[in-house]
Amino acid sequence: MHALFDGDWKGLGIDLSPVSLPRAVRMFSCVGCFWVLLSSALVAICSFSFISPAWIVKEHLKNKDSVSFGLLWHCSESLDHMYRCYTFGGLGKFQEIPSSSWQTSAVLCSGGCALLAVSSLLAIITIFLPGGACERRICTLAGYMQMASVFIMGTGLVVYPFGFNSNLVKSFCGDSDIYNAGECQIGWGYMLAIVGVMLTLFLPFFAKYAPKEQLSPTPLPTLL
Repeated sequence: MHALFDGDWKGLGIDLSPVSLPRAVRMFSCVGCFWVLLSSALVAICSFSFISPAWIVKEHLKNKDSVSFGLLWHCSESLDHMYRCYTFGGLGKFQEIPSSSWQTSAVLCSGGCALLAVSSLLAIITIFLPGGACERRICTLAGYMQMASVFIMGTGLVVYPFGFNSNLVKSFCGDSDIYNAGECQIGWGYMLAIVGVMLTLFLPFFAKYAPKEQLSPTPLPTLL
């Protein structure tokens, strides 16, 4: 009777052998979801630190106003707690950033942050793609982009302290020099950027394991 039913189904063009059963595919990957969330969070951290005016900070000292510098901003807080921020040069002209090192750092950090944002967008796209070669290629591409963003932003952070010997920084921080902030201190904006770059180091690793796994069906016992 078993052979009879097999013959009937085969006559209808239907093959019920285990090999013909479709392979189950996960709708999402836990590693992939974590990769997307971490990528998005690091883009926000990168953008926030980039526009932060607190890369160098000098607190109130000897009845003087506190000052802080960022890549693009110069802020001051008076003794009566009036807070004012200005772009370098008044009109935000790039060439008027007070140090060529800061100009280079601004280009590198903004470029690395933009590259990280594009790779984060690619990571989000992979969530809606079925598992396969296309998804793996996009994950690989995004991983390479994130690796490149680490080197670019890291170089920008290394170059930034070379601008401590500029006349503007010396006028507020006293005897400052390369990698020596003088009377000033490294602010939370610069430290946040360092933490963001260090966490970005893990993104290419997660990108490698982000693609969805295909689950093969449970094999039927041979005795059946």
